[in-house]
Amino acid sequence: MTTAAPADVEALRERLSRLDTAALSDAMDSLRTPPCVLPGIAARTPGTVACGPAFTVRYRAVVDDSTFHNAANYIDDVPVGSVVVVDNGGSRTCTNWGSLLSSVALHRGISGTVVHGSVRDVKESRTAGYPLFSTDVTMVSGKNRVMLDRTGVEVDIAGTSVAPGDWIVADDNGALRIPANLVEEVVRRAEAVERTESRIREAALSDGRLDEARARFGYARPWEDGGEDGNC
Repeated sequence: MTTAAPADVEALRERLSRLDTAALSDAMDSLRTPPCVLPGIAARTPGTVACGPAFTVRYRAVVDDSTFHNAANYIDDVPVGSVVVVDNGGSRTCTNWGSLLSSVALHRGISGTVVHGSVRDVKESRTAGYPLFSTDVTMVSGKNRVMLDRTGVEVDIAGTSVAPGDWIVADDNGALRIPANLVEEVVRRAEAVERTESRIREAALSDGRLDEARARFGYARPWEDGGEDGNC
């Protein structure tokens, strides 16, 4: 399996956007990959989905506060369709994202933002419908508290590594990362998981037994998409 070519990115994004993180997590489990969940990340704009290659941003604490440290300037370099992944160590003491960044990101066609740390101006992001996810929320500015360390580097989100170009999907269930070299296979398996669960649900709601429907349609290995008899 290889990284998707640029021409395939939009097709992958369209398929991923129709899947939820639960099905994608099941698909990742079936491949026995390293942890995919970004722990502690919650939706700040419920009902939205962020889906795209990761643009990674790492912050560090300000040590010398004798000069003014403004907000980090990187948003102009984020490619269209990316998900901004910000690592501030899960800090709850100050913010790394606010309404100005949400407005610019939405205008620029950025798919969403995941912050391992805190965000603010949540009401404005929700009103705009910008997909925003974070560890926490605070009103405290990051100015003179944190500064940009680097962009385009591997970051650690509470034990889960995210490399630039890994695919990020975030929804009301939380956020996960899919290694770039596995994304096509993960999508294929997640689509099979959803088909299997749809068959089980339909059978159980048609006055059938749930346990029988699970056995019939291959609930134990839903990514194999066994069809009527549960065999692939």
